[in-house]
Amino acid sequence: MSKVAFLLANGFEDSEMQVPYDEVKKAGHEADIIGLQQGETLSGKKGKEQYTADKAIADIKASDYDAVVIPGGSSPENLRLDANILKFVTEMNAAKKPVAAICHGPQILISAKLLQGRKITSYPPLKDDMINAGANFEDKEVVVDGNFITSRTPKDEPAFVREILNSLLVKR
Repeated sequence: MSKVAFLLANGFEDSEMQVPYDEVKKAGHEADIIGLQQGETLSGKKGKEQYTADKAIADIKASDYDAVVIPGGSSPENLRLDANILKFVTEMNAAKKPVAAICHGPQILISAKLLQGRKITSYPPLKDDMINAGANFEDKEVVVDGNFITSRTPKDEPAFVREILNSLLVKR
């Protein structure tokens, strides 16, 4: 089975973490919560979900993972300036491993300068940011472009999860 990194900081959108995380694990894959500090308690913006970072981003390598998931909310804003986060997603992309981002998650992809010429979706108010970063924005529940999987909001989670799980089947 695959090993999936979930990049997380405080303020994540509760269901955008909980639903993919639970479904990835239910499908038999290993899932690590990666934060800025190992052991840090991370809380969702709605206060429904709370997780503990299994590992610190500074202590992991892209070669140890088969895919990365970036939940939305304000978590991506709290992660996008960290050089280790940007290096990790850049290396995952260079290895053509699945990079899945929902809602505000693509903000990390902007900061990593990975969106030039890519088809992408995100939380609709970020459309101009995506276009300014060189992306071709599509307002759809899920957009798959090569190894990128993106979705807009919690209502798109079923399609987002479906495509994440499909990408993990291909990796086996």
